[in-house]
Amino acid sequence: MVDHRLSVSFWQDQRGVTLTEGLITLPSVLLVFAALVEFGYAMSQWNQTVKALQFGARLAAVSDPLTSDFAEVFPIEAENPLNNGDLTPNNAAISSTCGPNLANCTDALTRVAMGSDGVCGVAGDPNPGICDLNWRIQPANLVVTYQRSGLGYWGRPNGPVLTMRLEVRDVTFDLPLLGRLLGLDQIEVPAHPVTLTTEDLETCSSC
Repeated sequence: MVDHRLSVSFWQDQRGVTLTEGLITLPSVLLVFAALVEFGYAMSQWNQTVKALQFGARLAAVSDPLTSDFAEVFPIEAENPLNNGDLTPNNAAISSTCGPNLANCTDALTRVAMGSDGVCGVAGDPNPGICDLNWRIQPANLVVTYQRSGLGYWGRPNGPVLTMRLEVRDVTFDLPLLGRLLGLDQIEVPAHPVTLTTEDLETCSSC
């Protein structure tokens, strides 16, 4: 009888139930909270990447050509001098690309990416680059493509008017907790291509 009463008493004892429930639910609550915080952090990185690429595209549109075969693919003069003054072809298949491993890229890409001081994230650069806005984006992460736009004309003194696309590759989200806990640290930031019409492709001497 004593053993029976002790058994009934044990199963009816409610002491410690709250602590047990807390131990069960606390990890889940912390995981959800961490997921919300890191989701916000990931969205911040996403937005920072977009803004950095928009800035870099505007800078590249008025900088020296970023591809080494630019002059060969986009000659200024027409093959027949009598065609100078005519519109250039509207053919996007005529293009020049560099990246993601810096193949076919010029030193101008490094300047667009790193700024005039060549250092990422350091305050005081009078002409900052992409990585001054987002230090995770290095020259090796950038892909730039020039294409014929149908604008401009043969013989234009300031060179061809092209469509330029700048995008990022191989940049992953930084997720300090969930990245290591759930193996999500290899999720890549989308390419975010930014397309602009180029202007005079020449870096100003005072920049």
